[in-house]
Amino acid sequence: MSVLVSSTFSFTICFAIWMMFAVLGIPLKQQLGLSETQFGVLAAMPVLTGSLVRVPLGIWTDRFGGRIVFFALMLSTVIPIWLISYATQYWQFLVLALFVGLAGGSFSVGTPYVARWFPASRQGLAMGIFGAGNSGSALTKFIAPGLIALAGGAWTIVPQVYAVAMLVTALLFWVFSASNPAHRVVKAGGFASQLATLRNPRVWRYCQYYSVVFGGYVALALWMTKYYIGEYGFDLRTAAFLAACFSLPGGVLRALGGWVSDRHGAYKTTWWVMWVCWVALFLLSYPQTSLTVATANGALSFSLGFGPVTFTVLLFVVGIAMATGKASVFKFIANEFPDNIGAVSGVVGLAGGLGGFVLPILFGIALDLTGVRTSCFMLLYGAVCVSLVWMHFAFRAERLAADRAANASTTNASPSPVAARA
Repeated sequence: MSVLVSSTFSFTICFAIWMMFAVLGIPLKQQLGLSETQFGVLAAMPVLTGSLVRVPLGIWTDRFGGRIVFFALMLSTVIPIWLISYATQYWQFLVLALFVGLAGGSFSVGTPYVARWFPASRQGLAMGIFGAGNSGSALTKFIAPGLIALAGGAWTIVPQVYAVAMLVTALLFWVFSASNPAHRVVKAGGFASQLATLRNPRVWRYCQYYSVVFGGYVALALWMTKYYIGEYGFDLRTAAFLAACFSLPGGVLRALGGWVSDRHGAYKTTWWVMWVCWVALFLLSYPQTSLTVATANGALSFSLGFGPVTFTVLLFVVGIAMATGKASVFKFIANEFPDNIGAVSGVVGLAGGLGGFVLPILFGIALDLTGVRTSCFMLLYGAVCVSLVWMHFAFRAERLAADRAANASTTNASPSPVAARA
C-alpha cells in the first residue's frame, strides 16, 4: 500500500507541474503579447517531451524497476523548473518547458510499477487510483493563481515554489516506496524484443482511444482557464477555479473508472465513455448565437448558447467520462499485455500525450482563423466520432471471429449421426 500511496502522491505533484502553463501561460501571454496559436504552443510544449519520453521510460521501468526510474526522473526536472523564473523571452520559455515536460513521463513509470504489486483482479482499480494523480491538473489551478495573488501579481513565485515541491516529493518518494527485483522484465532480445509487441494492431487501436480520453483531457485542462476568461470575462482566480471543475473529476474519478472496468470489462466501459463524450461535446460545440426572425409582428430575436453554469455542468460530465475512459483503456493493456505493460503503456501514453500536445495548438489555430471559441469542442467531437466508428468495426470483427471459432469447436465435439446410432 505504501508503494501505491507514495506513487500516487508523486504523480499528482508531477502532473500539477506538467500543467503549470495552463495558469502561468496567461500572464505570460499578456507580458509577451502572444497570439492564441503561440499561447497554445507554449502551453503544449511540456506535453511534447512528456509524451516522447514515455516509451523509453516504460521500457526502462520494465527492465530496471520503477523506484529508481521514478526518483531520477523527478530530480532531473528540479533545476529547469526553477530557471523558468529567470526567463524573459518566448524562446527561453519554450526550451525550459521542454525540460519541465519530463515530469509528464512519470505516468509510464508509475503505471507498470504500481500494477505489478497487485493481482490481475485488482490491477484496474490500482492503476485507476494511481491515475487519479491527474487531479494535479486541478491542484495547479487552485495553487498557482493564489501564489500569484500573494506575490502581488508576480508570476515568478510559481516555478520557484514548484521546484522546491518537486525536490521534496522526490525525497519522500524514495523514503516510502519499495523495490521488488521479481517485477523486472528481462528479455534476451532487449529493447527490440519488447518493442515487437507494438506491432500488434490492438495497441494502435488503444492509442486512438487514449488520444481522445487522455489527450483531450490534457488539452482541455490547458485551455479551459483561458476559455473562461475570454468567453465569460472572469478574472484569473475565478476562471481557474471553474476550470478545475473539469480537471478535478477528470483526475480523481479515474479510480472509479478502474473499478468499473474491473467489474464490467474494458470494452463495455470504453464504449459508453465514448458515447457520453459524443453527446456532451456535440452540445458544447454550439457557439453563442444571436438569431433574428422576421415575423408578421416585427423582428423576433433569439439568443442561443450556454451560460457559465450549464457550460460547467456539461464540462463536468465530460471530465467524469474521460476519467473513466483513461482507466478502461489501461485495463485493456493490463489484460492483454501482462508481460509488457511498461512498453505498451509507454506507447499508448505517448499517443495520448501527443494528442494533448497537438490539440491545444489546433485549438489556437482554429480560434485565430475562425474567432469561434467553441471550435475546440468541435475538434474533439470529430476525434470521438473516429473512435466510435473504429470501436464498432474492430470489435464486431473480433466477435464474429470468436463466434465462428465457438461454432467450429461445437461442431467438432458433436458425434456424427452414424456414430450416434451405433
